[in-house]
Amino acid sequence: MSSSSPSFSSPSFSFTAESSAHGMRERDFTLGDVPGVLWSPATGTDRAPLVLLGHGGGNHKKHPAMSGRARLLVHGHGFHVAVLDAPGHGDRPRTAHDEAEIADMLRARAAGEPEGPVIVRYNDHLAKLAVPEYHAALDALQRLPEIGTGGPVGYWGINMGTAIGIPFVAAEPRITAAVFGQHWPDVLAEQAKRITVPIEFGMQWDDEHISREDGLALFDAFASTEKSLHVNAGKHKDFPRFEADSAARFFARHLGTV
Repeated sequence: MSSSSPSFSSPSFSFTAESSAHGMRERDFTLGDVPGVLWSPATGTDRAPLVLLGHGGGNHKKHPAMSGRARLLVHGHGFHVAVLDAPGHGDRPRTAHDEAEIADMLRARAAGEPEGPVIVRYNDHLAKLAVPEYHAALDALQRLPEIGTGGPVGYWGINMGTAIGIPFVAAEPRITAAVFGQHWPDVLAEQAKRITVPIEFGMQWDDEHISREDGLALFDAFASTEKSLHVNAGKHKDFPRFEADSAARFFARHLGTV
């Protein structure tokens, strides 16, 4: 990874809503005009590690996959967990570019053609917008006393979360461990070569969209000396839920736990 973070503007950061349930504190926030959410332990003010999440395509910051991962990390390990709505997702309006790319993907799907080329192109576009936002979010979150600077930070994103996460982690020296998976190597392989932190990577052996060769090529591209490949039988959407438990244990090992 690079030795210093890129320089980005510092948009305003403010909390807009707060609630607590089942031992977890949920705080909605805005970063400029980007909405996000921060989950934290309901009690305790001591500093704890932060894990940034990236959601999948067509989903949003509070999708059950995101809140479920947050519960594993907050309840199990006392971490803070934050995620942003990606451009054109969740509470963010779609642009004409978003609509055109989604239409292309749906046309390919209806015609029985590969969706991968459209998804790769569109996700690369979204990543160019989202990566600076994640840098700015990390800046803002580390100004909170319960997170602070200098502590360990992880990143966890599958599918589109990987498309955003790989260029983000490649350029962000504050990330100390990351979980990725289920994406094509096009565009991302060259950026993965810049990542040296511990990695856990998941793929489906019978994925009907991403070939075994493509999944293995992306895993192989990471320069990390410590990286684990998790392969499960099944198609793209059969990615097992128990892999989330494995990822939480991975972050506990590399970020520390309470």
